[in-house]
Amino acid sequence: MGPNHHLNHNSMTHAINEPPVHNPTHQQLSRNVRNSIFSASDDDVIMRQVLGTHLPDGTDVDVKPLLNIVEDILHHSTINADPISSDTDTNGDKLDVKSHHTNVVVILNSLSHIIDKLASEMALKCLTGEDGHTTSLALFHTVGNFHWDAKLVLTLAAFALNYGEFWLLAQIYSSNQLAKSMAILKQVPTIMEHTAPLKPRFDALNKLIHSVLELTNCIVQFKDLPSMYITPDNPAMASAVNTIPTAVYWNVRGIITCAAQVATLTSMGHEYGIASTELKSWELSTLTLKINHIHEFLKKQLESCRVVVGDKKETEFRRSFSHLFETIHIDNMKILKVLISPKDDIQPLFDGSNQKRVSLEMLRRRNVLLLISGLEMSPDELSILDEIYNESRTQGTITGPPYEVVWVPIVDPAVQYNDAMHKKFEEMRNRMPWFSVYHPSIIDKAVIRSIGDRWHFRNKPILVVLDPQGRELSPNAIHMMWIWGTNAFPFTSNKEELLWRDETWRLELLVSGMDPTILNWIKDDKYIILYGGDDIEWIRKFTNTARAMAKAARIPLEIIYVGKSKKKEKVRKTISTISIEKLSYFWQQSTLMWFFWARLESMLYSKIQLNKADDHQDIMMQQIKKLLSYDKDGSWALLSKGSKILTNGHGTTMMQAQVDFDLWKEDISSKGFDVAFTEYHDKLHVAANNCCRFEFAIGAGRIPESMTCPECHRSMEKYISFSCCHDQTGLLEPY
Repeated sequence: MGPNHHLNHNSMTHAINEPPVHNPTHQQLSRNVRNSIFSASDDDVIMRQVLGTHLPDGTDVDVKPLLNIVEDILHHSTINADPISSDTDTNGDKLDVKSHHTNVVVILNSLSHIIDKLASEMALKCLTGEDGHTTSLALFHTVGNFHWDAKLVLTLAAFALNYGEFWLLAQIYSSNQLAKSMAILKQVPTIMEHTAPLKPRFDALNKLIHSVLELTNCIVQFKDLPSMYITPDNPAMASAVNTIPTAVYWNVRGIITCAAQVATLTSMGHEYGIASTELKSWELSTLTLKINHIHEFLKKQLESCRVVVGDKKETEFRRSFSHLFETIHIDNMKILKVLISPKDDIQPLFDGSNQKRVSLEMLRRRNVLLLISGLEMSPDELSILDEIYNESRTQGTITGPPYEVVWVPIVDPAVQYNDAMHKKFEEMRNRMPWFSVYHPSIIDKAVIRSIGDRWHFRNKPILVVLDPQGRELSPNAIHMMWIWGTNAFPFTSNKEELLWRDETWRLELLVSGMDPTILNWIKDDKYIILYGGDDIEWIRKFTNTARAMAKAARIPLEIIYVGKSKKKEKVRKTISTISIEKLSYFWQQSTLMWFFWARLESMLYSKIQLNKADDHQDIMMQQIKKLLSYDKDGSWALLSKGSKILTNGHGTTMMQAQVDFDLWKEDISSKGFDVAFTEYHDKLHVAANNCCRFEFAIGAGRIPESMTCPECHRSMEKYISFSCCHDQTGLLEPY
């Protein structure tokens, strides 16, 4: 049962008490006020009479088109009492005739006679000085068979008919002869000549009309609440339903009072109007306060109801979201409309290639990569993704590039979107060459929650892959993108399995093709040391010792510093010292150092996504876990000969193996440098008994239920720690 049905009225507001009259010359007017607005001393008595007129017969009216017309009339009638200003203002916001009139014409075919009858009754009773309550009851009898929202809007339309005519004459009588003659009959020119002393009354009248419209809109909006999500027994809904009859009554009283003001001026003249302005202004203001009070109460109930409706809609949407991807579609448009925007009347995408808004049609039957992230993507991430994206454009077929990328910006619905956030959003959007959602607000709150449910999005960027039919090929291909770039297309789990199957634990896997210098070292089969950390004293000693060992062993050695996954400021200072003292080779571009760690972390997450986190037979997984753990513990190093990785370990053991060169150099002649160094270091490594540890931020997405230590192969213990809200970037901090 909705708010328009007849319910017992158990919650009534008290009548407004009349303030004392200070001006003795207005005593007669005061008695008139007492006999009209404030003659009833108890709202219970009033409402019993009003409810007695309420006999709905099931007639249901969509009042919104009619209310739109009424609002437009009253808006242009109350802008300004100055006829010259009003005349120029009519050329401003014009009524959209097509959008309003189409539905209103149908409604008026059956309701125009009622509106005319209400307008005539209202005008007559206001002219004869009948009190407001009696007039209200008469009007309620006329609309007794309608629901509460229709009673109110029909009465408001009747008032707008008369009130709009008055102000229309006021605005055009000086330029239209017919209007001038009609205006004289209604004393409009005389009233307009005395607008200054009447200004307080006009101002109070405008405020009351505004309050009446606000409350009317609020009442009408209750009808829009879907009954499948909100029931009459909901506390907020029950309270609103109980209050709406009172709200409609006092709004009608406000409407009648406004009508009486104009009737008084046009029938009794401006002199009477000026004499009674103070008391009439007070009367209007008092009613405004009463209506505003009711509006505030109903507005709170409406918000509470909307929260309930929104929560239930969201729950239902989230339940059906996964089913959407299990259904076969002829193309990807249904999926994209649900994810981005179901509205056909907007262009929800921004094309970064030409900086223009476009429709979803640009993506029809295309492979689509949804880049889902917050507003915190680093320039390093965007730079690498941009490079891979541009590479894909050159690898396109006759039908075009293999895929399109769409950035889906996610903003926490609980956070107030501000100017600073919008500036950051626009900066990111404008530097992306692919498609972006035009504004974060386009993404529905329920969609944001569902993205978190299905694809485990928290804070870190993910890349969801959809095929031309909208089928989900990968829940997150960002790791594949970082590891193999466009070569991972079409980014399916099967493709990911095949790529790993063809991989081996080699140096090219770690450095990819990001640095030609290292690739040349590999080609020349040189010994190569990768090392990381931020302890500059260890770095000095380690690099010098490594060179001394290489010289003594007569091997060609190159050394490269790859930094750390975090502590970017300290790493920058370390790089500066390495550069000045020429301790080793390092990447001049900080983006490459970021990408090294991003790829290494992506390898871990890719394996986790394929459920390979605890595969003891997966040598690559064990080595990846070791390197990431060493990074957390401090300094570390890895030694390879050309492409082949010989060994890796903590900074202490790798340093000691070099320092102890004289202890194992004799084995070089029989075993070769590679085996001699590896065997000696691995003995030190085992003796050190260093187990591994990992950190997974909640924003990183999927976290494995369990993991084994790659050193001792025992199950690792899990601890939960808390950090400040700014430390939610996962394992990796961009440089």
